[in-house]
Amino acid sequence: MRRRCHSSRVNPLRRIIRVLLAFLLVAMVGTLGYRILGFGYLDALYQTVTTITTVGFREVHPLSPAGQVFTMALILFGAGTAFYMFGVLLEALIEGHLHQHLERRRMNKQIQRMRGHIIVCGWGRVGRSTAQYLNGLGKSIVVVDREPQRLVDIEFPCILGDVTDDSVLEAAGIEHAHALIAALDGDADNVYVTLSSRAMRSDLVIIARARTESSKSKLLRAGANRAVNPQLIGGRRMAAFALQPNVAEFLDVVMHDENLEFRIEEILIDPDSPVLDRALADIDLRGATGALVLAVRTADGRFVANPNGDIRLRPGTVLIALGTPPQLAAMRAHAECA
Repeated sequence: MRRRCHSSRVNPLRRIIRVLLAFLLVAMVGTLGYRILGFGYLDALYQTVTTITTVGFREVHPLSPAGQVFTMALILFGAGTAFYMFGVLLEALIEGHLHQHLERRRMNKQIQRMRGHIIVCGWGRVGRSTAQYLNGLGKSIVVVDREPQRLVDIEFPCILGDVTDDSVLEAAGIEHAHALIAALDGDADNVYVTLSSRAMRSDLVIIARARTESSKSKLLRAGANRAVNPQLIGGRRMAAFALQPNVAEFLDVVMHDENLEFRIEEILIDPDSPVLDRALADIDLRGATGALVLAVRTADGRFVANPNGDIRLRPGTVLIALGTPPQLAAMRAHAECA
């Protein structure tokens, strides 16, 4: 479904609310004034409405000189307020401000209800590609960009604003997000977003785009979990296809083809896991689930490819497994709940 984007700027409904309040205030003052002049409540309200809307009806009761002066003052202030109110309402209806505001409120509430979503900062080629892949995996996404033309008819919940502003990150639901992907055009902006995001959430997963190799170290120091150079990765993939096309295509298909039966996923061994401190050979994950453990990343960050059965599963160990979705789900359940 295509949708309009939520903007972090002041919404036009405030003008409508203010002018309605001004109109009600004038109506109350007029009613009170005519009550003081001796009118009944209904007559006072009727006289006020017919006066400030200039419909041309005669007075409900004959007016004294004081009443005439009050009526002239009410016409000058009230008629202007009424005409301005009608103009603002007409403008809002014609330009769709009310519809846009209601759509923004609905989207804002949707974002506030999100939990574990991923914020994509920057809706360029890298941001679009990232969001489409995550969407294919069934992940919830919020897009943030400062250029309105980029967010026309976008299919994801979005925020129009400068992502370097903390209030924009808050509007994107950073408090409850699982990860943030900084895919802005400039390295300086990505560094700033990374710094701000890390200051707001110490446990947030932050993946930042690096246009140059020299900026990767800056992004990592700023708090990014990973800094990725899309051009470098694209060049290496092209070289891999030239030298080992079958291996490269297999990895590409397994990681990115939504229709393929097999997947590669990672499974974290936490301190509460029932397989904690047990050897791989003892738990026989391949026999129990059908999934294959391709590699193990130890708690100190080392990768062990094609691990033997003697490796013990310590807290923080990550299993990298290959299998069908049911097999991987069974391995995850075996490692977490067995």
